[in-house]
Amino acid sequence: MGRLCQTEGLTEDQNEILKAVRTFVEEKILPVATELEHADEYPQEIVDGLKELGIFGLMIPEEYDGLGESLLTYALCVEEIARGWMSVSGVINTHFIVAYMLMRHGTEEQKQKYLPRMATGEVRGSFSMSEPGLGSDVSAIKTKAVKDGDDYVIDGQKMWLTNGGTSNLIAVLVKTDEGNDSVYKNMTTFLVEKESGFGETAPGLTIPGKIDKMGYKGVDTTEAVFEGHRVGAGQVLGGETGKGFYQMMDGVEVGRVNVAARACGIANRAFELGIAYSQQRETFGKQIADHQAILFRLAEMATKVEAAHAMMVKAARLKDKGERNDVEAGMAKMLAAEYCNEVVQDSFRIHGGYGYSKEYEIERLYREAAFMLIGEGTSDIQKMIIGRSLLKDYALRS
Repeated sequence: MGRLCQTEGLTEDQNEILKAVRTFVEEKILPVATELEHADEYPQEIVDGLKELGIFGLMIPEEYDGLGESLLTYALCVEEIARGWMSVSGVINTHFIVAYMLMRHGTEEQKQKYLPRMATGEVRGSFSMSEPGLGSDVSAIKTKAVKDGDDYVIDGQKMWLTNGGTSNLIAVLVKTDEGNDSVYKNMTTFLVEKESGFGETAPGLTIPGKIDKMGYKGVDTTEAVFEGHRVGAGQVLGGETGKGFYQMMDGVEVGRVNVAARACGIANRAFELGIAYSQQRETFGKQIADHQAILFRLAEMATKVEAAHAMMVKAARLKDKGERNDVEAGMAKMLAAEYCNEVVQDSFRIHGGYGYSKEYEIERLYREAAFMLIGEGTSDIQKMIIGRSLLKDYALRS
């Protein structure tokens, strides 16, 4: 194990958890990741192994049968898993966001109903804000929930559900008529139960099938089509309508820390592959690591990996202290995503023509890294969040 991505001040329990995850990645994920990714095959055995490790309940409080660990512990585990195969970390991250939203905003009845089973992985979560055609403009969603007696009827189409097929609980953001002037106060999050799989997975809810993607394979990314889907009022997250946008943003905030962690994991693996290859390949009578151009590239790659890891850790620790971390999470996500792409590209260049071959792992990382730029909000969205907050902090005083 190299010196990069080390974290100071961890407890003995945190170190033991990370050691177990790191061993699992080395023995169970890395040997099969590229083969499964190329086949676009769901990693069921890996997921089952992570259930046994308790990863699905890592942050769920002990009173709901989880391990009660911190966001930092979770993010460091995600970093390790993404180093092995980013798609697996996506399976965990989406589930975690739904569990986090329940922990923070759910009623006690909702927590008792779902969290113990989410901790074991029996209930698997997915969530959706986006819809076809709206991109980052969440305020433009059209999917609606209309009150009908004691129930709500949902109609509309949602997009980009990670775990859309394998999950059996969706946290879905829809419009409700609250009579508020602000569009953001006319949104509600519903907890929608369904069967895992594709087709009509609940009355009035269809999961059409997997979206074919350039990367992020293995994990299922889907649409969700609601046509008269009926859900009880007890499935409103927190029991109060009109709070959905703020609940979702809270979930996405911690999700951005975890996307930053994913990017750190990919970048770290790309560096490992690049520095190993540079000591194996020879040109002009010496290993290519001895050429200054390669040596400088390795130094820059390592520095970027370290900088991204440090920002991710800071954002996680800030949230763990109970403080708002929208700026820090945005900074960590943006920097880690951009640096991840740069480090992967540099490793790709070090590999030369072999990097373009599917026989080499860097080819997979090259496609996976691109997703980091858009997942949980694009880099441009992060810049808007950061910039607007900084203008408030540094506003000129008259």
